[in-house]
Amino acid sequence: MDTLWIIINIVAMLGLIGLLVWMQKKHISFTKRVFTGLGLGIVFGVILQLLFKPDSDVIGKSTEWFNLVGYGYVGLLQMIVIPLIMVSIISAIMNLNGVKNLGKMSFSIIAVLLLTTAIAASVSIITTLSFDLQAIDIQSGDREQAQGLKLEERLGVVEDQSIPEQILEFIPKNPFADMTGARSSSTLAVVIFAAFIGVSVLGIDRKKPKQAQVFRDLIDAVYAVVMRMVTLVLRLTPYGILALITKTIATTHVDEILKLINFVIASYVALIVMFIIHLILITMFGFNPLVYLKKVLPTLTFAFTSRSSAATIPLNVETQTRKLGVSSGIANLSATFGATIGQNGCAGIYPAMLAVMIAPTVGIDPTSWDFILKLILIVVISSFGVAGVGGGATFASLIVLSTMGLPVALAGLLISVEPLIDMGRTALNVNDSMTSGLISSKILKENDSKVYHDKNIDLDSAQV
Repeated sequence: MDTLWIIINIVAMLGLIGLLVWMQKKHISFTKRVFTGLGLGIVFGVILQLLFKPDSDVIGKSTEWFNLVGYGYVGLLQMIVIPLIMVSIISAIMNLNGVKNLGKMSFSIIAVLLLTTAIAASVSIITTLSFDLQAIDIQSGDREQAQGLKLEERLGVVEDQSIPEQILEFIPKNPFADMTGARSSSTLAVVIFAAFIGVSVLGIDRKKPKQAQVFRDLIDAVYAVVMRMVTLVLRLTPYGILALITKTIATTHVDEILKLINFVIASYVALIVMFIIHLILITMFGFNPLVYLKKVLPTLTFAFTSRSSAATIPLNVETQTRKLGVSSGIANLSATFGATIGQNGCAGIYPAMLAVMIAPTVGIDPTSWDFILKLILIVVISSFGVAGVGGGATFASLIVLSTMGLPVALAGLLISVEPLIDMGRTALNVNDSMTSGLISSKILKENDSKVYHDKNIDLDSAQV
């Protein structure tokens, strides 16, 4: 009987995919297809949740087949991340009017990322205190205790590295290994390697102009091919979102979420408040927040369902350049930096919330200014090099909690709601990177206002 239900579920998924294919053939906009995929996935996931238990064999086997679409799409995005970063940053730097502009771009983007991370930590502290969240009030079972032990084991690896040693990890000692994603800091290392190549081309422009021009032509050709790959992959977004959100909803344990409902609500309150602050910031720089929302929602939807800032980089870059009018260089740097530096959700809100919750268990007053100021500073510093994939928030939390002298095992108490909260954190991370790119493009006067205000631009039409 289980086999029959699995087949029915697979056929149902194929039917929903067929509907999205039909919508594409009817030239229905990319944005509408993305949200249709999201809506269909939610409904289908709820139906599966009602018919079967989240940990049942039927759900498990069905979602294995759904993963061919969902994780297959994420895998394709990850496939083009490194080529996109490489050629885009090299191309952008080659077209700069001097190396100083690269420094200005990088400084502006990183400054916005770190500033908003400090704000995110402050919002998290206020929210946690307002909801009176304390780790001592959360009941732990075997699963939570096992997770706590894993965190303590992982802490040993993190504690062995000082902050200077962690910064040294950004250097691409073996750029070819970093292109395979061998380290958590690989993406940032590739950025640095690509920047060196771009700067080197600028350096030989005068001495060996012919060789420089040959290399420029080669990069332009590769860039055109890579961007075509990006186009082909991004057109699969509605299908990827459909499969990813279906699995998330179908495998969610509602009873476990209800036990920690106050923490879930507090987390999303902090995330939403920070998102509103992002909108206020872009409004202060002269951008219409409603136009911004309409154009970035598909990207944020994918970030929400995929839980991967790194996998969202291609869609992030395309949204900034094609919809928001941000220059290619700034868009690529902000999308890449934002996936590894100053993540407002994973490296800002989450570690600060855990620290405030855990502090009373060791006799520390989380309302004291000494604790609060120290926590914000540590959160900002530790936000460098956080991996833009699932688990990045845990890594950031380990650094913050250990530096603050707090027990890390208590963070394992939240394992049951981790996926649900991580979706919101990832969406905020990606939104922060786009906000930093948009603001930096305004500061450096590299924003095309006509593109930003063009209501008819859609990723489908923009990429052809």
